[in-house]
Amino acid sequence: MLESIQHKTQISEIMNKNIVSVDESVLSLDAAKMMEDSNARSLIILENGYPIGIVTDRDFAIKITAHSYPVDTPVRRIMSSPLISIDSNSDLCAASDLMSSQKIRTLPVIDGDKVVGIITVLDLMNHLISNIKNGLN
Repeated sequence: MLESIQHKTQISEIMNKNIVSVDESVLSLDAAKMMEDSNARSLIILENGYPIGIVTDRDFAIKITAHSYPVDTPVRRIMSSPLISIDSNSDLCAASDLMSSQKIRTLPVIDGDKVVGIITVLDLMNHLISNIKNGLN
């Protein structure tokens, strides 16, 4: 049943379309405030409007706190890059496999050169649990 759900559902059906992005030169403190204000758990980092990396709340916890980087560190210094992404027409199985093999929890969804969404491990889990519950009713 789970494999059927994963192969039938496209990422575009469950991805979060609320994307917060910033230029690579933005300071970490400002980026953190943007994340808090928008209730985002990640930021897409842009260079000349093109997505080049991602910063997650975990990056702040580890790279700023654990490494004692100053809060005026540009986000390009703490971002994860190169950006691992998937397209919106892929299925959940492809997203799950990619996230597992790359050991990532947040996966930007990119069509062409444009970020159209974000999918997380939690999104995948919630979708699967919802389908399992619906199948039991």
